Amino acid sequence: MKRFEYSRADVPEQAAISANVKDASFIAGGTNLLDLMKLEIETPIKLVDITRLALEQVETTADGGLRIGTLVTNSDLAAHPKVIANYPVLSRAILAGATGQLRNKATTGGNFLQRTRCYYFYQTDSACNKREPGTGCPAINGENRTLAILGTSDACIAQHPSDMAVAMRLLDATIETVKADGSTRAINVKDFYCLPKDTPHIENVLEAGELITHVVLPAPVKGIHTYDKVRDRASYAFALVSCAAVIDVDDSGNLNTVRLAFGGIGTEPWRNEAVETLLTDTDGNSEVISQAADLLLNDAKGNGQNDFKIPLTRRLLKQVIQRAIAGEGAQSCH
Repeated sequence: MKRFEYSRADVPEQAAISANVKDASFIAGGTNLLDLMKLEIETPIKLVDITRLALEQVETTADGGLRIGTLVTNSDLAAHPKVIANYPVLSRAILAGATGQLRNKATTGGNFLQRTRCYYFYQTDSACNKREPGTGCPAINGENRTLAILGTSDACIAQHPSDMAVAMRLLDATIETVKADGSTRAINVKDFYCLPKDTPHIENVLEAGELITHVVLPAPVKGIHTYDKVRDRASYAFALVSCAAVIDVDDSGNLNTVRLAFGGIGTEPWRNEAVETLLTDTDGNSEVISQAADLLLNDAKGNGQNDFKIPLTRRLLKQVIQRAIAGEGAQSCH
């Protein structure tokens, strides 16, 4: 591990100023960053410790939503009574990720920023456009079984790893930040991530020194909440395909509200609102589900080993819709 400067911040503005230098990083739980530093994939010259900031609260907003501090751990968020009662899809998504020990340390803000688990990204003697821009993407013709089929480019096919972020995308969360100049901004999750295109090393819209302070959830969405995760083993494995869903079904079995977000298949948490519109106000029959899957996967591109993700996603979508119609899942309070 390379030498680095270390400092602690007492308020968010101080943290943003301290980190507003080239190759500086914030550290909270460190569950991903420390591994990357040990492998010299990330080599920050400065670490700004934000664990002293007063950002560990979950508060109710005026419209009935939640405002979550960036330092709220994954374990605490998943177990929070209001999350369990009103946003069970979020609780389920968090609990599907990592292990209990990691969730005890991993933070809400940090979860949004975790890096891909592409083999070549972690193999430092290999080319990788995300790690070293311009060196190439050997995954395209190499080991790509776990990698993305949507949102990819000729420069990168690395998948986004987070489970929590998939549920946050589904729920239309907003990320609040503070910059080094003291200004703040609110970023909808749908606008937070960057597709790889020809700059896969640029993964989100944060500026140098910009610190995530809170994540805001809008008022709860009525419906059946589910999170399905298909993976190689039952725990401590990243999604091959996952689906976060909130589906409201009326007494006649028609779909009044459909929200779907997918993990494991995209270079970012993947949501296609046109798919949801197609399914809404239907009875969720096989023909409609097939059309929805066609629309979702219209631009999907496998690279050999990950071709199976396309039919697997189709089957998972069908399962999610049919189970919701059958009334299986967690019913939100509304």
